[in-house]
Amino acid sequence: MKNPDPEKPTLKPDEQARRRFLQGLAAATGAGAANAAFGAWGGNTLSDAFADFFQQHYQRMTEDEIGDTIARIERKAQRRYGVDLQCDNTPPQDGVVFGYAINVSKCRGYRDCVHACVKENNLSRDTQYIRVIEMDRDSVDLRHGDHYYDHAEVPVEGKYYLPMQCMQCDNPPCVKACPVEATWKEPDGIVVVDYDWCIGCRYCMTACPYQARHFNWGSPDLPAEAITVQTHYLGNRPRPRGVVEKCHFCVQRARKGRQPACQEACPTGARIFGNLLDPNSEIRYVLEHKAIFRLKEDLGTEPKFWYFRDE
Repeated sequence: MKNPDPEKPTLKPDEQARRRFLQGLAAATGAGAANAAFGAWGGNTLSDAFADFFQQHYQRMTEDEIGDTIARIERKAQRRYGVDLQCDNTPPQDGVVFGYAINVSKCRGYRDCVHACVKENNLSRDTQYIRVIEMDRDSVDLRHGDHYYDHAEVPVEGKYYLPMQCMQCDNPPCVKACPVEATWKEPDGIVVVDYDWCIGCRYCMTACPYQARHFNWGSPDLPAEAITVQTHYLGNRPRPRGVVEKCHFCVQRARKGRQPACQEACPTGARIFGNLLDPNSEIRYVLEHKAIFRLKEDLGTEPKFWYFRDE
């Protein structure tokens, strides 16, 4: 584009964005509206808002920069919710690739997994990573399943229950769709999101064939007394408005040798989670000895999420 004023240099888009940020900052503080400025930057101090604006992508940050970012996340949680959040940065373990399997013969449709996930992962109370679908006994057509069943008692005769969440694909179409590389697959197989880098375009939601990604339309509705304070940068830390989020296999637990919250909450033992590279793990036994299937396998997404039935 031709520069209309040759006396002034043309700014690159990122420079233009920074210029607008600084102009807004000057206007807010120049008018003496300290409280208004505080609200304008999402409840941050101005120094934290400034640091957020210039923050690098997670994969490009140094250890010191990550440490500063985590400290800001913890300060924001204290200011907003009044809780002492602990946010860590536990990396993937060598020789570990996580996978999940569900025994649909044992799932009774109680949705305990859904509620445990919401609590553990600090989900806004209008968001759920896990959907449990009520299916006709002889059907595998997801289009005819009931996502919103509300019976006085479950299970219902003639039905079975199929939990769905992020399939942690080995060939994830969501990653390819993201124009800013805010989502990627980690070495342990977990597809993660840098929530501070996501621009909320929702291309990843369109690309996901499992409807496993969710857009934060509003500020998260999180009761302070219910917040899980042990968090991970790529996991269950409180997310801002206007970003896409998803299941991450409870990375804050899995990378410390614990089971995901949904697995621990399942009262029937239907959920099996573990290291696909460990020949002695329960999930490897399932894959090697059960008649397993994956959803929409013909799409080539290579989900690391399997289903099976008891013989």
